[in-house]
Amino acid sequence: MGDERSEHMPIHAEQDHCPLCRSRHTILYFEDRNRRYRQCLDCLLVFVPRCFWLSRSEEKATYDLHQNEPHDEGYRHFLSRLSNPLLAQLPPQQRGLDFGCGPGPTLSSMLEEHGHRIDLYDPFYFNDPSVFDKKYDFICATEVVEHLHDPDREFTSLFEMLKRGGWLAIMTKLVIDRQAFSRWHYIRDLTHICFYSRETFAYLARRFNAQHTFAADDVILLQKH
Repeated sequence: MGDERSEHMPIHAEQDHCPLCRSRHTILYFEDRNRRYRQCLDCLLVFVPRCFWLSRSEEKATYDLHQNEPHDEGYRHFLSRLSNPLLAQLPPQQRGLDFGCGPGPTLSSMLEEHGHRIDLYDPFYFNDPSVFDKKYDFICATEVVEHLHDPDREFTSLFEMLKRGGWLAIMTKLVIDRQAFSRWHYIRDLTHICFYSRETFAYLARRFNAQHTFAADDVILLQKH
């Protein structure tokens, strides 16, 4: 991209530490007309420095535009890429959490149809902090982890909420390489601020003593030991 920098891209943004592993070994990975993207050399997370984040009200206004409804068969089919491999691992009548469920919870309904009990949490639409004091057999986060402001703290909380042997099921698009990243539609959504690779999920598995499996290109299952 050259050395040209606009006024809204301060040089100090390049000094940000990794929000996942807190390493200061980060490099400029890519920049476009809106933001900079840095990569951690330790966990390989690609992240957007805080100075480029939307305000909370701007972030919610973007989410309010989403048209995902429980009766939408296309949306249910999309979510089935996560629900099917997760259901294959679950014994009957498990207790789960749909973390970041959004304004129209759908995955929870799909899992309840198979006999599981599901709690809901979303910081904008179902802000029930009591879920953080509970223990779950499984937690789902579909199209959520790319929005996390503090993934270090938030992944720590999620794994603490999981019972031993429990499952964390994640759906998010994965970073491939810098060339693909430059053309990626995923970075055009300004609410997306964290971008993970297969190596990043291997790091998370090591850190939280879990086994990880890629059930699809964008679906990751982590089982807590």
